[in-house]
Amino acid sequence: MDNFDLIVIGGGPAGYAAAMRGIDFGKKVCLIEKERVGGAGVYNGALTSKTLWEMSNRISHMNEMLTSGGRKPYEVTWKDVRKVLDEAVFERKFQYSCHIKLLQTETMNKLLHYERGLGSLISKNEVKIIHDGTEKTIYGENIILATGSRPRTLSDIQVDEKSILTSNGIELIDEFPESLVIVGAGVIGCEYATIFSNFGKTKVYLIDRQDRILPFEDKDISKMVASNLEKNGVTIHQNSNLERLEHKDGKVEYELSYPDGSKEVIQVEKALLSIGRVPNIEKLCIENAGVQMSKRGRHIGDNDTQTNIPNIYAAGDLSGRIALVNMGEIEARHAVEKAFSDDVDKLSYDNVCTIMFLNPEVAAVGINEQQCIDDNIPVKIVKVDYSVIARAIAMRKTQGFFKIIVSNDDEMRILGMRVVGEHASTAIQAVGLLIKMNAPIEVLSELVHPHPSIVEGIQECVRMLLNKSIFKSSVFKDKLACYSLVNGVKTPLERL
Repeated sequence: MDNFDLIVIGGGPAGYAAAMRGIDFGKKVCLIEKERVGGAGVYNGALTSKTLWEMSNRISHMNEMLTSGGRKPYEVTWKDVRKVLDEAVFERKFQYSCHIKLLQTETMNKLLHYERGLGSLISKNEVKIIHDGTEKTIYGENIILATGSRPRTLSDIQVDEKSILTSNGIELIDEFPESLVIVGAGVIGCEYATIFSNFGKTKVYLIDRQDRILPFEDKDISKMVASNLEKNGVTIHQNSNLERLEHKDGKVEYELSYPDGSKEVIQVEKALLSIGRVPNIEKLCIENAGVQMSKRGRHIGDNDTQTNIPNIYAAGDLSGRIALVNMGEIEARHAVEKAFSDDVDKLSYDNVCTIMFLNPEVAAVGINEQQCIDDNIPVKIVKVDYSVIARAIAMRKTQGFFKIIVSNDDEMRILGMRVVGEHASTAIQAVGLLIKMNAPIEVLSELVHPHPSIVEGIQECVRMLLNKSIFKSSVFKDKLACYSLVNGVKTPLERL
């Protein structure tokens, strides 16, 4: 039986990061993957959907300029789109493939042992690998479970990945659908609504059970995104309940009901289920090692990535925390460090930077205004509109805003930020770092930012809080705001 210091089951973003961190410690590592290294981080997920978004955004911006000048819009075919998607996937796949092969060579001291197959637990140290009808068992001092997740489906809806699809099948279609209904108005649902409406070839319907899309975000954000989707031709079914969705007469038919008792039946060419993801736990046989599930029974219970069995860890989508590529990688690296280091600080989720690929894009870190209201957290909030930022004016992209949330005291420690608009993702990292450092806002106010740049909006926000801004909120009341939020009540702060 082969012995390893670390066995990693799952070769997606989390598993791969764990294996590489194990190599950093000079450990003997075995990485097991049953299908494709890279997982949803490469295939039918982060890389492909964002490639689609980038393409659709460029097409949308170009056609906006063409049509405003009286010219015909640029026509793109799904074959063109598919070609770019395949190129992006191949490039990333090739990198992983070469990397793994080189790490297994004598020249690299065989730093990594890679096994293709389905890995499952036999005991707390033994793992069984099944591949092409063969079976073997290996031993590991430490084991990291990182098998990712799959799209969630509903028992009463027949998913065939041809007409009724999940994110696993939406990018494998042959042509742009004439019409598409998206079930679920969370991040992924809104991203695909943005993508297909941007291309301008598909009539998009978005089913939203609540009174607004992106209900976990602030109202001003969801309102702006919803408004732009509707301007792009998207029909948003708000406060709707999906009664049925089924194949009928070569189409997909769905029926909605509303609080007033009314109902609506619509036929479309295709449907996309975007209702969350389910962790891939079933085939791990965790019960053989005594690993317990979380109290809710949906994820593997863990203590700072460690399960109830001390030498077994869970990372990425299995942990049930934040299902993002970057967080899966961070959790996996942290698990390895806990396994092979004596003094490791507890992993913090307070400064996780995220981005939603919408129109416009939305970047976030820390808490938002809605959380402050729900949890009764007293704060000060400052908001600066994109229309007063020189770079946004130069780009002719003035829709959006910065919103920074700080503690309601003299120190004004940064608790969170939201950026909605062009280049939003480039403006978030510095604030994420300051939240981690628990640093005061003066640090940002004194930095010399490049000009013109979107990040200058951050500086103007903190200058407003310190009452030394260039533009005064008392003059530009429709573009600048500074207020306290206590017990859910907004009170304007006196600023020049």
